[in-house]
Amino acid sequence: AAGAVLRAVGPENSVEIQDVVVGEVWVCSGQSNMEWPMTRSERPDGDIAASANSNLRLFTVTKRRSSEIKTDLDYARHGWVLAAPETVRSFSAVGYYFGRDLVSSLKGVPVGLIHTSWGGSPAEVWMRLGVLEEDLEYRTQIVAKSDENRAKWEAAVAAWERRKADAAAKGEAFSEGRPGQPWQAGELYAGMLANIIPYGIRGAIWYQGESNAGRAWEYRRLFADMIRNWRQDWGQGRFPFYAVQLAPWDKNRKRDLSVIAAEIGDSDWAQLREAQNHVAVTLPNVDIAVITDLGDKDDIHPARKGPVGERLSRLARAQVYGEKVLAHGPVLRAAEFEDEFVRLKFKDVGTGLRSADGGALTGFIVAGEDRKWHPATAQIDGLNTVQVRSDAVGRPVAVRYGWNDHPVVNLTNSDGLPASPFRTDLWPVSTQKK
Repeated sequence: AAGAVLRAVGPENSVEIQDVVVGEVWVCSGQSNMEWPMTRSERPDGDIAASANSNLRLFTVTKRRSSEIKTDLDYARHGWVLAAPETVRSFSAVGYYFGRDLVSSLKGVPVGLIHTSWGGSPAEVWMRLGVLEEDLEYRTQIVAKSDENRAKWEAAVAAWERRKADAAAKGEAFSEGRPGQPWQAGELYAGMLANIIPYGIRGAIWYQGESNAGRAWEYRRLFADMIRNWRQDWGQGRFPFYAVQLAPWDKNRKRDLSVIAAEIGDSDWAQLREAQNHVAVTLPNVDIAVITDLGDKDDIHPARKGPVGERLSRLARAQVYGEKVLAHGPVLRAAEFEDEFVRLKFKDVGTGLRSADGGALTGFIVAGEDRKWHPATAQIDGLNTVQVRSDAVGRPVAVRYGWNDHPVVNLTNSDGLPASPFRTDLWPVSTQKK
């Protein structure tokens, strides 16, 4: 099928490629953790060796930046390939594991994965520039700044080239690296994503957010507008959009877990996770795969990609294909504040809440009217309830769970799926505008 022209056919988002039919097509996009190939995932050799599957088809969009919309994908270099050791090894690990689990569940229905991602990319480069320019805040805070950064970069490159030429003229060695190119608003939408719109798809999976964490409050709106942008331009309705919540990471501080667990403070990564959850609650057919148990405190690219892909697949299996399976971990439904403790009630608990390691629950903090946070003890009380208290807070008014860059938490449901970090307060956070 390599090199064949792609052609959407049929009401079921099928795609016929010569004699290869792809039944269910999903887009896999984002930054480094989606781009991360199978060869760099955790113990990949066995999975790569066993990857041959005639019902799983892969397609990768070549990286390209562009200031103008491109729809000239070179089909001599692109084409669907069947999953096999030689094709899977360089493919997105999260994407592959998502597709493998989906194929196993769908029993004979072909699944196609279109991979288009770029490490380090912020969300705004995956949006159509016109969408950003139509919004006053985006135009001034994102587009204008990216144009300014581009002009500075061009000046820096010109100065670098002069220094390089001067060194060459003098016969001197020149080892200075060329200045790195900054991101330009809309450039990956224009150069990569536009090539596959309005290709027939069932939905999209997304793993991104690290590059927007410093602007987490803005992401509540930006991420939602990006999804709306994709849905509008694809013209295929409110297709499912499933994102991976930011993985735990201690930002290269190399600290012991006990030190991390004792830390109390604000966190832009926690705020970005909240932004992701906010979009899932406020937009239809959007959901989040929580991976608080799959991070690496010292690596922004945790190697355990298999469970990440499988959790994304759970969302699709439950919500798109109607399979009777728990879609995700416990979700906070209500908080009842008593004189000395807080009663938290959760949904999506399966047959009941659990502690992942069998020990005391971790990661809870509480505050009183003074808004000062203190470590809290928490215990499971019944099927779906957790009681939280602190001797340092006589009358708690707010609870936070996993509110750290690297949450040290262990609340799960009966399927072992972790609860999402959350907070019950609406107090201002560090990335929120005054």
